[in-house]
Amino acid sequence: VQLQASGGGLVQAGGSLRLSCVARRSITSTFNSNLMGWYRQAPGKGRDLVAGITSRGITNYADSVIGRFTISRDNARKTVYLQMNNLKPEDTAVYYCNNYSPDGTTAWNWGQGTKVTVSS
Repeated sequence: VQLQASGGGLVQAGGSLRLSCVARRSITSTFNSNLMGWYRQAPGKGRDLVAGITSRGITNYADSVIGRFTISRDNARKTVYLQMNNLKPEDTAVYYCNNYSPDGTTAWNWGQGTKVTVSS
């Protein structure tokens, strides 16, 4: 499976970005059976889950992004999206997506991610 994330860039604080991530060559049943999540890794820090979504559309978010980020998915396109509004400098990170189990275990190798830089 190749995870291809896109949509990152440089934006001013308060701005918005929409990230996309397609799971190329994934088996549809695998994509649909587990959760899909967006993770981020800021410089010098670990990779954290910021938003997750079940195959039926139930979502969960890290406290720091509640009310600002919205995750969605298109199972037919094997794609997950992250709408990010009211961005803050602390959102600056490389964003990745992955498929994961309820215990947090990720299913696939990490892709290159997409870099988001928020200027103050």
